[in-house]
Formats: sequence, C-alpha cells, structure tokens
Amino acid sequence: MIIRPLHTFDHVRESFNGSTNRAARSEIGQFLTPALIAQFMSSMFESGPQHVRILDPGAGAGVLFAMCVETLISQKSRPHSIRVDAYETDSVILPHLEETMKRCQSLCTSGGIAFQGIVKSEDFVQAAIAGTTESLFAAPGERYTHAILNPPYMKINSQTAMSRKLYSSGIKVANLYAVFVWLSMLLLEPGGQMVAITPRSFCNGPYFKKFRTAFLRTMSLKQIHIFGSRKKAFGDDDVLQENIIYHAVRGVQRPKSVTISTSEGLDFGKARILSIPYSRVVYLGDRDMFIHLDIDDAYTSPAERIKCFTSSLNRLGLTVSTGRVVDFRAREHLRQASGQETVPLIYPCHFLNGFIEWPVEPGKKPNAIMLSCETSGLLVEGGFYVLTKRFSSKEQLRRVMAAVYDPTRIDARFVGFENYLNYFHKQGSGLPADLAKGLTL
Repeated sequence: MIIRPLHTFDHVRESFNGSTNRAARSEIGQFLTPALIAQFMSSMFESGPQHVRILDPGAGAGVLFAMCVETLISQKSRPHSIRVDAYETDSVILPHLEETMKRCQSLCTSGGIAFQGIVKSEDFVQAAIAGTTESLFAAPGERYTHAILNPPYMKINSQTAMSRKLYSSGIKVANLYAVFVWLSMLLLEPGGQMVAITPRSFCNGPYFKKFRTAFLRTMSLKQIHIFGSRKKAFGDDDVLQENIIYHAVRGVQRPKSVTISTSEGLDFGKARILSIPYSRVVYLGDRDMFIHLDIDDAYTSPAERIKCFTSSLNRLGLTVSTGRVVDFRAREHLRQASGQETVPLIYPCHFLNGFIEWPVEPGKKPNAIMLSCETSGLLVEGGFYVLTKRFSSKEQLRRVMAAVYDPTRIDARFVGFENYLNYFHKQGSGLPADLAKGLTL
C-alpha cells in the first residue's frame, strides 16, 4: 500500500529545483527532502495512539507527512483517524502540496481510516508562538502526537521583529532550524514523537546551549542517524552540511540507551547500528549538555581517555579568544606581502605540521596587516600562542586543528589573528613555550 512511488516524489523535487533559483532557495533555507530520507525518517516512529495528529511545519511538497501516513497505515495496529497540519508559505510549491494531501485523503479513505488534512499557507513560527504562549485569555493550542520536519537552515537577524518575539518567548537561538525544532517540541503532547533532519551543529558549542538544554530537558532521545558524507543527504542541492536525523519522545524519563546508526549516504539498509548508553551520549552533570555522537570504539576511546585530564583552562590561568581581525571589515589595512609598517596576519592556511608557516606565497589570503593606530586594537603582542581552527570538516583526520605560533620562527613585535581562528593566551599575552607546545599536542 503506497501513496505514490518514491521516484515520483523525487521527480517533483527535481522539477521544482530545476525550475527555481538555487540562490533564492538558499536565501530562505529551503532544501526539499529526498524521498528515501523521508521514508527512513518515517520508519523511526514507534507505534502510536489510535487518533494521530501530525505536524509538518515546513512541508514543501509534502513528502515527509505523506511517508509518515503511509508508515502508520501499514502497521498492524493501524490508527482510527489521522489529521495532518502542513505549513508552507512558498506559493510555487503549494499545488504539489495540495496534491499530496489529496492522495493521503484517498489512501486513508480506501483503508477505512478517517483523514483530515489542512494546508496552512501561513508562517509557522508566528502561528506556533501564538499557540504555545500561555495567556489567561488564550485558548489552548493544538497538540500533536507526531512531528516530522526538515526545517529551513538560515541564520536569524537579531534586529527583526520575529527575533524579538522569539526572545520575549524565551526562545534564544541563532538559526531558524533550531526555532522550528523548539516550537515543534512545545506543540507535542506528552508522549508525542518527533523525527527531524537538521545540521548537527546544535550538539555542542555555546550558541545552541539554551536550545540543547530545553530540548534534552523536554525530550528523550531514542535514536540518532549520522551521515558519513556531508555531500550525500542533499547532494543535488550542493549542500555541504553535516546533517543528522533524530527521533525523540516528549517526556522527562531518560532511556537507558540511544540507538546510533551511520550510513555513508542514503543506503540506510547498510547502516551500522550501535546501542550506546545514554550516559555516554549526554554526560551526567555536564552543564553544557553536549550530545556526543560516538559511533564505535575508535571514536569513543579518545573520549574516555581524555577524562584523565582533570585541569581546566581557568585553573591554568589561560583564556581562549577569537581572532580579532575580520578581514572584510579591515580590507583597506590588509596587504598581500609583508613590508614596512606591517605585521604578520595569520589565517588557517598558515597551519603546517603543528606550527604556523608564514608567509604563504603565492596565496589567496593576505599575509600582513598594517600597523597603525586604527589597527592596534586588532593585534596582540608577539609571543607563543596556541591557535585552533574554529571550523573543520569531518573529512579531516583531526577535528580539532591546532598549531603553535612560535615567535622564534616569526620575528615580529605584534601579530594579527584572523577571525576564523581561536587563540589561547595568558591575560592577553603569550604562553610559556613548553605549555603552548603541550596544549597543541
């Protein structure tokens, strides 16, 4: 029993992508879900209640809720009724969404299951805030048994009205995908299930701490799927993004273990599957509530070994700062080669075998920045520093890329570190040489 062949959904997606501008889709964070991914996501749901209410907050052509409906009515214990609320604001794709909803209606009717499908061509965020904000005079909003989503990926402008409204609602995140997940989570009833595909960036780091905390205190993680390649999930959209798929249930009881699976691309049938203790995915007492995506012993053993390091940067009297030179803002002060009245400017491209190799010529990046009153606040005194790249790809052998800035190799009174780098320092100055080299290792 199928709604329509998988290749039909992919044909709709490919036709839509071919007839629309990729830059315009990227600007609103719109990347339609491949049918195989939608099918796999739907398979992660556990058997649910007899009366199902599905939320798809960024529906596109409707492949996600359609696969969810198909999965539900294919189960031995089929629901008595299904309701779908599908939000979509793109008028170009709405006809495809309406057609998918009609097919779901037809399929459920033929199977003797009551169906109600509502396409809401309105902004999900605005509607969800209104539906989740508690008020003395507000009627309780709709609550869902299932939420399935591939939310838009885009940064939020902090100066917009939407950002201010989110902030006043206690939702403080920098990317729209986390907003969609957060609001969808709030719209679930107790025991309601969510399956989402998003970037994995929320799993660690300070920018997503509030989101991570709210998510892990509200939801119980059941399963996480990791893609081995950044290029495969949304490959035909040229999206180089480390995505994960996760299944979670609204409720405070934590599971004993989390199922973690991994596949190179869309070959889900060949996925490696492990059951990992929950305490190794989210460490007990971790104030940052990082989500550790360790998938086998080769990855977990370093995580276990690092526990023997009991000191901290604060105890060592050290601080980490982000490089002060934002190149597009200081463009007029940058120089391709060093010269009089210039000092070294260090980029990630200067990393070589654990040290900073400077200058790099020829190269696309500047090697120097002018030394002047205007740039003095962007520079630090020469000395030993540990530099780390703020961004790395999973294809790199080491995810944390570190190098020593050694003043015996680069003779300069001052140095500038570009904004894509973090630097370890001691009260704004350099470190002892041995400490710098030890930290880099």
